[in-house]
Amino acid sequence: MGKLTDIQIRAWIRNGERFEGRSDGDGLYLCFPASASSPVWKFRYRFAGKQRIMSMGSFASLSLAKARETARELSAKVALGHDVAGEKQERKREAIEKIEAEKAAWTVNQLCDQFYERVILPKWKHADIVRRRIENDIKPKLGKMKAEDVKPRDIDDMLQAIVKRGAPTVANDVLRWTKRIFNFAIKRHIVENNPASAFDPSDAGGKEESRERWLTSEEIIKLFAAMRDMLGSFSIENLYAIRLLLLLAVRKEELVAAPWAEFDLDKAIWHLPEERTKTSAAIDIPLPPMALETLKELHRLANGSKYVFPARKMQHRMIPHIDLNTLNAALAKHIRPKLKDVENFTIHDFRRTARTHLAALGVDPFVAERCLNHKIKGVEGIYNRHDYFDERKDALCKWAKVLSALEAGKTDYNVVPMKKKAAQV
Repeated sequence: MGKLTDIQIRAWIRNGERFEGRSDGDGLYLCFPASASSPVWKFRYRFAGKQRIMSMGSFASLSLAKARETARELSAKVALGHDVAGEKQERKREAIEKIEAEKAAWTVNQLCDQFYERVILPKWKHADIVRRRIENDIKPKLGKMKAEDVKPRDIDDMLQAIVKRGAPTVANDVLRWTKRIFNFAIKRHIVENNPASAFDPSDAGGKEESRERWLTSEEIIKLFAAMRDMLGSFSIENLYAIRLLLLLAVRKEELVAAPWAEFDLDKAIWHLPEERTKTSAAIDIPLPPMALETLKELHRLANGSKYVFPARKMQHRMIPHIDLNTLNAALAKHIRPKLKDVENFTIHDFRRTARTHLAALGVDPFVAERCLNHKIKGVEGIYNRHDYFDERKDALCKWAKVLSALEAGKTDYNVVPMKKKAAQV
């Protein structure tokens, strides 16, 4: 029978009595060093002529009765020629190797998903922009590779492929996110090095210059004519989206992700909340008759969806509205080939287009800037809290009449290309 009792052990713990080892017999003994929060069981035995010691666990998790039972089992194994401490260490080593192997097996797809879920989703207001870069540009090239196998040449191949398709700004953006993704992997011991760390914008899309592109009246006429010609493949919803982007001068992500709950069609107002704007500034957008008619038709086409532009197919992560890249892809595939004599433009250039045409209509610069939800700079911006709602409504109604005429193929007025830079957007 053992020498220790539960009453003794609990008294030692209660009194804070520390000791190096007190035997229970048959190789089992208890230690309570100063560094331990609870007494620890040890099993002492001899193997191949050498004394061996094996940790069995703490008294908090292994009772005296269970410790004695475990010690008897270990003694039986030793009698059969087993080095129980050595075998435990081997199992621990194998477990560590397995964990390391699992880490090494991480693919870039898995790494991107973890990065998106843990870093982007909780913090980024427009998380879908990052998701689009990951899904459209990083995963197709690197996704199936093991994260630890990605080399700088793989990063270079990915970036150059993006540049060759005529998207240098996207290449710079992808480089920035790729660096952040692999830094995230380093912090979590998935990789040891960042294969994108040596790259800078000169290796991708180059230095980004402020764009000045805007569409003239003639170019807008051609754009709408091309969209009408391609309605069978371009879709009426896409045409309505382009119309609203030109008319209201909002950002693409603000429109395509808009829920109907933000719109008061009876009062002709779009209440755009701060959490969905780039500047974190909420704004009430007046809706001219042209916008109202378009939105009412979109509401009919939405067929009960909570979103103005509901998702048209099963999309990654089941986002309820169309992907941010939907309009870009549709324009590139169906409309750009019809506009060979029109200089290349992007959807973001529609904001600059609206701003330029508002100026041509004689709209006050403050009002035009507020139409784009730009903050007024300097002292004026600090003290002037007027939202110019009525003035913006009047300006957008004027612009709507012009845009309606241009969509119908009529040049309502001509904007002479300016020598100075167009308004920054």
